[in-house]
Amino acid sequence: MTVELDSAAPRLQELLAEASLPPLSGEQAVGFQAYLALLLRWNARVNLTAIRDGEGILSRHFVESIACARALPAGIQNLLDFGSGAGFPGIPIALCRPEIAVTLAESQGKKAAFLSEAVRLLGLPVKVHAARAEALRAVFDCVTLRAVDKMEQAVRAAVPMVRAEGWLALLTTHADLDKLRAAAGVEFSWPCRVALPGGDERILALGRRGC
Repeated sequence: MTVELDSAAPRLQELLAEASLPPLSGEQAVGFQAYLALLLRWNARVNLTAIRDGEGILSRHFVESIACARALPAGIQNLLDFGSGAGFPGIPIALCRPEIAVTLAESQGKKAAFLSEAVRLLGLPVKVHAARAEALRAVFDCVTLRAVDKMEQAVRAAVPMVRAEGWLALLTTHADLDKLRAAAGVEFSWPCRVALPGGDERILALGRRGC
């Protein structure tokens, strides 16, 4: 199915309804439509995501990221999207949860440049860290990881960046969860798993660090 840009916002609302998720506000829907337009334009010359058609981006990347944003616990004030790539789930979190101060960490220069342009275009108060996340030497209420290269290593690198009683949010599959939990270590309990739309046994696993 091909999605025209001027129909992207209503199509995204349809996909959310099909996934039994609440609709976006009008302002949020406009933001996601602008994000899609920029992503498609950049993806034509920079390999931001393997999914290159509008329908696929809406149904896989946007809907899953919106589901993640809504499932994050209340009380998170700041969040790091570790290895943000094309901005998933960090930019959707910033659009859906404006109370959260989001930092996008991406070490690949072209992807970091895209993130900076997306943040500027969408008018989001989001920081872009154009280097390895570990170089931040900071701690956050929540660290998200989705489709990061060498995911187990990335989880181990992310652990020191989660504050005491903070959250590690992993967008993964049931099959991969046990090894990622092991990589996070014994400091984390895992009180919540949320099924994500789109199939492939995708889940959001929320690990909480002890005191």
